[in-house]
Amino acid sequence: METTGKKALINFTLNTGKYQVFIDEMTELARRRQSTAVYFANVHMFVEAHNSEAFLELINKADIVTPDGQPLAWMLKLLYGIKQDRVAAMDFMPDMLARMQQEQLPVYFYGGTQKMLEMADAFVKKEYPQLKVAGLYSPPFRPLTADEENEIAAMINAAAPGLVFVFLGCPKQERWMASMKGKVNAVMTGVGGSIPVTIGMQKRAPSWMQHAGLEWLYRFFQEPKRLFKRYAYTNSVFMWVMTKAFIKLRILKPLRLVK
Repeated sequence: METTGKKALINFTLNTGKYQVFIDEMTELARRRQSTAVYFANVHMFVEAHNSEAFLELINKADIVTPDGQPLAWMLKLLYGIKQDRVAAMDFMPDMLARMQQEQLPVYFYGGTQKMLEMADAFVKKEYPQLKVAGLYSPPFRPLTADEENEIAAMINAAAPGLVFVFLGCPKQERWMASMKGKVNAVMTGVGGSIPVTIGMQKRAPSWMQHAGLEWLYRFFQEPKRLFKRYAYTNSVFMWVMTKAFIKLRILKPLRLVK
């Protein structure tokens, strides 16, 4: 079976490959119930890692980090000549629900509010009637103790899912999955804000905005008060870091080689 590769976007390691290869690889891992941490990387996550060496180390130790954000896929092309599919959580989630139904592998939902979980359960029963939901759990909105983490891992393992959809928000969900690596016997996927879109709580941006890398702008229009500060900061930092990398790799390095 074809598997994904890896490439560092400056110092932020991403998996590379065709979208379908990601789906197939994660399906096989789910079939084996292999403890796996899967992160969907966007500009926000990149900047979190840029600002925190500890979080960057956590990202670089993950099993799979997909280029969720279109700007990350673009920069792989611009800096390294790698033509990379965008592997977005909002596409992955419905596709993987369908694949898990096809493979008869149970799924588990971890995170969010109880109301959101109830809506997710109702959505799956309607859209994927043959898919087994092994469990749904809304954790406390506070740091978990070591005993609580062990109890939650045991609860999930007892339900025996192939795949766990984790939606706690970045960077909380990535830290949780890292702490559960080796404890939860399933593929853990940090789908974050994709679940409200998948189950119909929010609308997704039109296709032209997705392809133009403007999905963040559509989300901003939906939640301007919550997202203004984040996008103003993270987008600015990302542009600055990428501009410096472009000058170094695509302008100064070729000039040094000529000399």
